[in-house]
Amino acid sequence: MTPITREDCLRRDAADPLAAFRAEFTLPDNVIYLDGNSLGALPAATPGRVAEVVEREWGQGLIASWNEAGWWDKPRTLGAKLAPLVGAAPDEVVVGDGTSANLFKTLVAALRLNPGRRAVVGETANFSTDLYVTQGVTELMGVVERRVDPDNRAALAAALAAGDVAAVVLSHVDYRTGVLRDMAQINRLARANGVLTVWDLCHSVGAVPVELAATGADFAVGCTYKYLNGGPGGPAFTYVAHRHQAAARQPLTGWHGHARPFDFAAEYVPAEGASRFLSGSQSLVAAAALESSLDLWARVDLGRLRAKSLALTELFLDMTERAGFAAVTPRQAARRGSQVSLRHPDGYAIVQALIKRGVVGDFRAPDIMRFGFAPLYLRYVDVFDAAAALAEVVRTGEWRDPAFARRHQVT
Repeated sequence: MTPITREDCLRRDAADPLAAFRAEFTLPDNVIYLDGNSLGALPAATPGRVAEVVEREWGQGLIASWNEAGWWDKPRTLGAKLAPLVGAAPDEVVVGDGTSANLFKTLVAALRLNPGRRAVVGETANFSTDLYVTQGVTELMGVVERRVDPDNRAALAAALAAGDVAAVVLSHVDYRTGVLRDMAQINRLARANGVLTVWDLCHSVGAVPVELAATGADFAVGCTYKYLNGGPGGPAFTYVAHRHQAAARQPLTGWHGHARPFDFAAEYVPAEGASRFLSGSQSLVAAAALESSLDLWARVDLGRLRAKSLALTELFLDMTERAGFAAVTPRQAARRGSQVSLRHPDGYAIVQALIKRGVVGDFRAPDIMRFGFAPLYLRYVDVFDAAAALAEVVRTGEWRDPAFARRHQVT
């Protein structure tokens, strides 16, 4: 196959139906940002929306804004705006707390819905918070955890068929490798064995198609500061399937999850629907930043987003493969998220050298260089230039500068 040229990429950009969205983000000059899978770029409308909340709703409206500005219902209104991005009904999603807390709540709820079963299946190389929260829940609930490689279908099937498994916790997209799991197939397998599913969508929402309701998912959690561009530390979300909402009982029973919070009753009575998974007050400033981004997302054609994501990652895979890099991200489109991960023993130093050149990716131990592709603001020519810069950094050996080997706190 003839290698693609930079001119080819410029022509693709000129014909890109999503190209206009790039102008709706604030992007630094002379930077190619391939780390939107870790922290998304700033939507241009966000500072104004945050200022409105601080200066008008808080500064002028004061406490009246809990009613007049809709602050109290914000976890639900934001959930309804986010729901189409994960294939859910508006009342199946609430926004609030962080991914760790929401994972804790949903996993405990799943175990309580499946009494008599004393095991949880997790994945061997899941993201740290999933592993740590699952450990904490199993200790608290007196159950055992069994870890498997979910990409080994036979091993996963055997684990779920054990007969004593209450729930399985999986990431839809592997944070290291970018492997996209078959949610529909896994949900069917879990359901056939009486196992409830808890999905982590942190690396898939805003990046790949997600159909929670259609595929029969039970619970899901995810963050909003990656592909959704909700801002650093932005609130997470929780999905609770309609069929579980009446019976599900989560453990962090704060007053925002009460059926009648302003009765100030002495006993907890859970709210109806997914609202029972709320706990305490949320940051309205952070909610404003997320809402600004979700209003942008409401105008995005998700089919076009996925098509461009696959094209961008395919281009990067082609160019880096020609340059001799070893990818751990699958070539098959159906198994690929919106990132490309390359393996190199000196990956950290290479990434730092790239950042010095203005190409921002990141590194995950022990040897993974990660590059995320956010189709709303990345161009084909950006991908071409980034892949060329990566090849040049390795060819010239500039990554060998000792300064690039010094580890920062955040990698």
